[in-house]
Amino acid sequence: MKVLLRPLPVILLCLFWAAGSPLRSQNPIRVGTTAAEFLSLGFGSAGCAMGDAYVSVVHDVTGVYWNPAGLAFMAQNEAVFGYQPWLANISTFFVSSGIQVPSLGVIAVGAIGVDYGEMDVTTVDRQDGTGERFSAKDLAFSFSYGRQVVRWFGFGATAKYVTSHIWHETASAFAVDLGVIIHTPFFSFSRDGGNGMKIGMSLSNYGMPMKYNGLDLLRTHDELPREAGNFQDVKVKMETDSWELPLIFRIGVSVTPVSLGNHELILSADALHVNNNNETINLGVQYMFSSPGLGRLFLRGGYRSLFLQHSEFGPTFGVGLSREYLNNRAIQLDFAYRDVGLLGVVPMFSAAIGF
Repeated sequence: MKVLLRPLPVILLCLFWAAGSPLRSQNPIRVGTTAAEFLSLGFGSAGCAMGDAYVSVVHDVTGVYWNPAGLAFMAQNEAVFGYQPWLANISTFFVSSGIQVPSLGVIAVGAIGVDYGEMDVTTVDRQDGTGERFSAKDLAFSFSYGRQVVRWFGFGATAKYVTSHIWHETASAFAVDLGVIIHTPFFSFSRDGGNGMKIGMSLSNYGMPMKYNGLDLLRTHDELPREAGNFQDVKVKMETDSWELPLIFRIGVSVTPVSLGNHELILSADALHVNNNNETINLGVQYMFSSPGLGRLFLRGGYRSLFLQHSEFGPTFGVGLSREYLNNRAIQLDFAYRDVGLLGVVPMFSAAIGF
């Protein structure tokens, strides 16, 4: 099998390089200077279990998050739901569904949500609390499209609406994700050249900044406190700063050194370039064993944020089970476990249905 660089892949590669150019040479590192940080947590148990090294591996509806080009290689229609209890009693969820449209491609919709729970309202004068409670939530709704142009090349795009709520304040933004996946014959361990190295690239959260606005920013101000007159009720409004979204550029490769009958082994590595931290590398491995009676069993592992200083992320592990039923319908259950160092461990559960 020969892989030729056609005009469309070349154009897309150039776009990725141009879009990622503002991310280079960022000194000092702007840690903690982006909004909607939940967009970089990682969603989908399989990808999280492989250390987030999934940009070239994904071929299901979780491509809505990792790489929209993964939608192009979906084997059937699919819906997935994931739940992840995060740190400090924070909970997150991920839901998505994709449908194959003949001669058009794959269309998918998805949503990511984070609930930070309720907290006490405090002020400078009443630091033990005013007796009031407030809540905070983040949501992102996405619409994705993926298409397999030829057998070895697929691309995808996602448009998303991001919104954040903190008590009476809200902020929102629009963003897009772009992605490509290329199948090559390199490092193929089969005689026909199949299961060769895969190359994946994605640009996530490229969009407008977020700025909070709401009732709690309204104040009254006395323009002339030492003079008589009706000045004490002058209405003013506090203005907040705008914050960029966490822009993420991923490029990754994966190889399949073992693909013998009922056994398959995948090794993957992703390099990440972000606008709020240093570059980092994610590593992942997946072993699959298939049995006519059992279905498919997946064992996964990885390491997230390798070489990143002051990172609490580390080893990841996971397991999955997939069963097929009549009419090619399938159910897959996945579990992931992530070590976040001093902050503890984070489990994640997801269930997918193929139809």
